[in-house]
Amino acid sequence: MENLFMYILIAAMMVIAPGVDTILVTKNTLTLGIRAGQFTTFGIAAGLSIWTIVAVLGLAAIVAQSIVLFTTIKYLGAAYLIFLGIKSFIAKNTFSFEMNNSENNELRNPSIGQYKRCFLQGFLSDALNPKTVIVYITLMPQFINPHQNVYLQLVILGSILILAAILWFLIVVHILNYIRIWFSKKKVQNIFNKVTGIMLVSIAVKLALEKR
Repeated sequence: MENLFMYILIAAMMVIAPGVDTILVTKNTLTLGIRAGQFTTFGIAAGLSIWTIVAVLGLAAIVAQSIVLFTTIKYLGAAYLIFLGIKSFIAKNTFSFEMNNSENNELRNPSIGQYKRCFLQGFLSDALNPKTVIVYITLMPQFINPHQNVYLQLVILGSILILAAILWFLIVVHILNYIRIWFSKKKVQNIFNKVTGIMLVSIAVKLALEKR
């Protein structure tokens, strides 16, 4: 591999840049707590892992060059984001805060099903994002030494991107967990849900209308 340090910096900047993943991690952490944010993060990592496997198997270029396949993935991803956006927009008072006898806010324990949904949301947000495959076929080859094991290099570069995503979003989750108390008011909850919904739908529309 060549210029590995430069690749790490670029991968970090890509992960930190606000997008759908950031919105989902923020929403799930604030609504369901730190574990929900962690499950969302691991779902994102799983989605990225799918594209790493695709790249290693040599299918990334095929996906990118196939208009039908690329467009199908793009519209499926946009539709899913619209679904999440509408669901968030119409939701009311979803944050899991409740008052106890000592007048302190306590977190309810979300169900396993809710954690699974958080994981699935994170997974699908990346697995159905065709732009991820563009990263693999345009960015990564620039850091690959053709005289060495290409498959191993793809695995390493993909793993670095996945690890960067996990580390960054786990940091975000822990920070958000400390400010959850400020979102206990119903008015704040409703505003947050609607803003999140609008952002997700806007990103979905942009994704659907964007040309390759």
